[in-house]
Amino acid sequence: MTSTTRDSSQIQFCTSRDRVDIVQIQELFKAAAFWARARKIEDWEIAIANSEPVVTVWDGPQAIGFARATSDGIYRATIWDVAIHPDYQGAGLGRKLVQTVLSHPRMCRVERVYLMTTYKQSFYERIGFQHNASTTMVLENQLLEENIELEISKGELLTAIC
Repeated sequence: MTSTTRDSSQIQFCTSRDRVDIVQIQELFKAAAFWARARKIEDWEIAIANSEPVVTVWDGPQAIGFARATSDGIYRATIWDVAIHPDYQGAGLGRKLVQTVLSHPRMCRVERVYLMTTYKQSFYERIGFQHNASTTMVLENQLLEENIELEISKGELLTAIC
């Protein structure tokens, strides 16, 4: 069934992290986002716990969309992990999902919102995002194999032992 023949009367957008069903989100990303197929449930839990807003899209009991953001609430924010199930793409749900993230109280006053995408630039351009050649630096952070011990005194870092 294509998105043009779907009954969208049951589609709901939810901004409550309590409503997130991580197993369904993981399945959604397996279907809709090749770049996130190998993510683990434990990692999703951490990402979601450290994001606000977190928006899910539901068709009855089925999660069909997801997006999250991180923000300082005034200067900068980044939108992450935007996905709509392939069976629902093309019906405007992705646009509404991004707009729901942007209208959240944690996001609506932010001066600059960042978003990283490799293949969907034209979709985001239609929403109003623009290419930004001046923001191109990335650090591929390597996980440390050993624990770090920090010695802190009176709020100042004295030593860091790896």
